[in-house]
Amino acid sequence: MDHVKLPHWLQAIVAVMGGGGLFIVTFLDSSVLSFPFIPDTLVIDLSIQKPARMPYYAAMAALGSLAGCIWLYLLAKKGGEAYLRRHGGGGAARVKRWVERHAFLSAFVPSLLPPPFPFKVFVLAEGVFQVPLRTFVLALLLGRGLHYSVEGILAVHYGEAVLAFLIAHKIGFALSILTTLLSIYLISRLLFGGSAENK
Repeated sequence: MDHVKLPHWLQAIVAVMGGGGLFIVTFLDSSVLSFPFIPDTLVIDLSIQKPARMPYYAAMAALGSLAGCIWLYLLAKKGGEAYLRRHGGGGAARVKRWVERHAFLSAFVPSLLPPPFPFKVFVLAEGVFQVPLRTFVLALLLGRGLHYSVEGILAVHYGEAVLAFLIAHKIGFALSILTTLLSIYLISRLLFGGSAENK
């Protein structure tokens, strides 16, 4: 907890409510506010304090994040492309092309990655470009579930060193995940893409 300073009001919410407080924090982080590394810090810290409850903490964090993302998705769906251009910066056009071609992956991959990888712009894009809600929810649930579960498992086994490692190597960690996923994607296209095209 020394590596990331938590606002006092967040500390109070989580101290009183535990997993419920974690749900609130991740909901806010995924919607109207932004707390880089703080949800990850909370999952790691709570999992260290009570290892047996780690699956519960990971689930509450994932569900809170999912709820916040759904709220943002619905806002973006109503706001249209103008909303994405205001909040997505110069990468909005590239995001649009990616989302239209890979609806599931465009939510799943960013949801796996640690901060400071830009996550919300992809959530906004999913809503703006009318990705089916079922696809969006499934991708986010799997991605965020894996994200927080892996952090919780590592925290139980390695303690607070996990957070220090994530902060110190955040770029390399994100790149390694992206490289792995890209390799899996390319291999699957090579193995199955040709047969699908010949049908």
